[in-house]
Amino acid sequence: MKLFPGKPPLIVLILFLLSVCSVVPSLAVPFKKIDRPPISETWFGIFVENERVGFYRQNIIELAEGYRMEGYGTVRLKVMGFQKEASTRETYIVSKNLSIRSFDVEQTVNGISSRVSGKAGDGIIRLKSETNGRSTDKQLKFKGEVFPGPALNIYPLMRDPSPGKAYKLITFDPEELKVKDVSILVLGEGKTPEGVPALKLRNTLYPFVNNDIMVDSQGNTLLEIVREGLVTTKAEDPKILGSFVGSVALAKKDLVYDFSMVRAEPPIKEPQKVAGLAVEITGWSEAIPLLQDGGQSAEKSGDGTVVIRTGSLAQSPVPMESAKLPEGYLKPAEKIESDAPEIIGKARSLSLKTDSQEELATALASWTADWLHDTVDDGGGALASFKSRTGNCQTHSRLYTALARAAGIPTRFVSGLVYLEGKGFLYHSWTESFIGDNWVSIDPTYNQLPSDPTHLKLLEGHLPENIAPIITIIGRIKIKVLESRY
Repeated sequence: MKLFPGKPPLIVLILFLLSVCSVVPSLAVPFKKIDRPPISETWFGIFVENERVGFYRQNIIELAEGYRMEGYGTVRLKVMGFQKEASTRETYIVSKNLSIRSFDVEQTVNGISSRVSGKAGDGIIRLKSETNGRSTDKQLKFKGEVFPGPALNIYPLMRDPSPGKAYKLITFDPEELKVKDVSILVLGEGKTPEGVPALKLRNTLYPFVNNDIMVDSQGNTLLEIVREGLVTTKAEDPKILGSFVGSVALAKKDLVYDFSMVRAEPPIKEPQKVAGLAVEITGWSEAIPLLQDGGQSAEKSGDGTVVIRTGSLAQSPVPMESAKLPEGYLKPAEKIESDAPEIIGKARSLSLKTDSQEELATALASWTADWLHDTVDDGGGALASFKSRTGNCQTHSRLYTALARAAGIPTRFVSGLVYLEGKGFLYHSWTESFIGDNWVSIDPTYNQLPSDPTHLKLLEGHLPENIAPIITIIGRIKIKVLESRY
């Protein structure tokens, strides 16, 4: 069954769900005409039959002659036998009345990446479309003005939000590269399921399917419902979304590359040969600590800017005494079952042919890398993955941590960025073990001891709440390579 005759099922639906705009819900009433869209940032959760399947971040910035509407997100869903994966990163420059002036949209749908950019004016959209290395120029004609998807829910409040008012707009579809008519009807006042006062809207973006929207008095989208609740999009506190976004990013799933990958300027040549690295990161968040040790030093160099040095370029760490280490680095924890008989037995057997902690850590990391078959999905705790032999980088790190602790090596779980040649920096998890009198970075996914200097540590801890702060920098940070030492 296709929801949209003549179109790939759910493609248009997915991309529109990734184009709503809002901020944290406001309780202001009544509903009157507003002079501008909400100038702020919001995060949305996307659900299918109450199961979280994706997220979207939207930011609206006021400019001298209009507004910048930025957004990115990802969704992975299976509905009525159809499975779709999509990610998008988009920027629209709009005039004061929200009509498009220029745009740049990158998207990946079921593994096919594309980019479309262009300008609108004098009844013509002039655009360039790039897919699989091929570039095409195209012109789309329209009468009047054309609006982006993020503007549709705001438009009625910037005109007249009186119940019964109806509007007909032309909107640009960056996936199908066409313009189309959309009708918007103001249904009247109501409340969200949480009891927040809202203005109810309905539009005709999809044929044969109701698209019901609830916005607050400032134009913030609170809730969007498609097909009587089958698919819903709602504004959420980023703290709630943090662990979900972090787990998706760290899983390094293909569709996540586009929204979470951080390109480095200039690119790093032959990263496998790098002995030391110094990078400047802009867009930094105070929610991310400046972590030292493990072959890394970090310092602030300005507002929202930090410099991280690794490998031979890192500042020498201050030696620590093992007696001062927190006891938790040797104890079992949730999903790190270092006290399980199977884990203890394997750690003992691997220690038989080693003469030092460094040799033992090397043996444990090598065994973990060989034992686990790489997957994009999290294989669960250390004991579960020990038995299933599958898992992603988080799984590898949990299993190694459990083995190392069982062998008496203090070890912690860390997450951050690692460079992938030809791509950029991707979010990743690895470990650090206390060997000698310092923390040593160990990557049991890539079987590296020490980990190569392109590992940039951002967070410590394996629990969802430890990883959640990643949400504050995904899609925002930029990396400048200051020095690569070989």
